[in-house]
Amino acid sequence: MNTENIDIELVYALPHEQALLKFKVPAGTTLGDAVRLSGILDKYPEIDPEKAKYGIFGKLSKADVVMRERDRIEIYRPLIADPKEVRRKRAEEGKVMKKGGGDA
Repeated sequence: MNTENIDIELVYALPHEQALLKFKVPAGTTLGDAVRLSGILDKYPEIDPEKAKYGIFGKLSKADVVMRERDRIEIYRPLIADPKEVRRKRAEEGKVMKKGGGDA
């Protein structure tokens, strides 16, 4: 049995605050288990560990991925707006402004 511990980080960002946790987990711990061991779910009960999206250093990862030394887990929040729709609206507003450019 391996009793070695590894160092990992977990980050979770909200619009008004960011959480960065550094802790140790036993070697062989999965991403999902590390999230539970971190205590983040107690502090932020809105995180649903079954539905949340996770990443390791910006790369989307599944909860069954085995953690490695110095990995950084990122917990992603759902988008509040569709980025394509926001860009489309911004482009329409820009076109309207250009049409009424005033006297030259």
